[in-house]
Amino acid sequence: MAHRRLDRPPWPDTVEREVTMRSTRTLTAVTAVLAVLLTTVGTATAAGRLRTAATPYCGITWGSAGKTGGDLNPAPLLTTRTGQQECYDRLVFEFDGSADGYSVGYGEVFTEGQGLAMSPYTAGGAVLRVQLREPALGYPYRAGDHVATVLGYRTLRDVVYGGTFEGYSTFAVGVRAQLPFRVLLLAGPGTHSRIVLDVAHQWQE
Repeated sequence: MAHRRLDRPPWPDTVEREVTMRSTRTLTAVTAVLAVLLTTVGTATAAGRLRTAATPYCGITWGSAGKTGGDLNPAPLLTTRTGQQECYDRLVFEFDGSADGYSVGYGEVFTEGQGLAMSPYTAGGAVLRVQLREPALGYPYRAGDHVATVLGYRTLRDVVYGGTFEGYSTFAVGVRAQLPFRVLLLAGPGTHSRIVLDVAHQWQE
């Protein structure tokens, strides 16, 4: 007589081992996913801290947007000169009398009267258009002249005179790159006045 073999059910301890192994595998997978997520979040947080930690160079917050002030004024331009400071390079326009009118911004510069583009003839990675609302009838240069020596300067690369017309005088100021700048009005020396352009050496520390 043939005997049929009946499969015996697994022992209780075998079932427990299988359940335990499945639980362990699931827990391991969840732990791995959490580790990846935490690493990603940590990296993003660290990058955010680095961006937040970047501070303005020398505390300068001038920005690079255009700046305008003052009115048309008869005080004639006498001279220009440049200087190097710890955090910026400086360009000074000195006038015979009280002058306060200016418009300064990045972009193409055109000669007064003729309207010729000056950027092809101005050294530097960016050009600041400086229009002074004062005449330069006694100024000892002609349109197209390079009026400053800026060898060794960190920011300034060129200063080119664009002429004077109907009370406006223009300069193309070549700089290393589009950097923050400010414009100041200063009295003196004596009865003279100055419009000062400062261009920062860099954006951030």
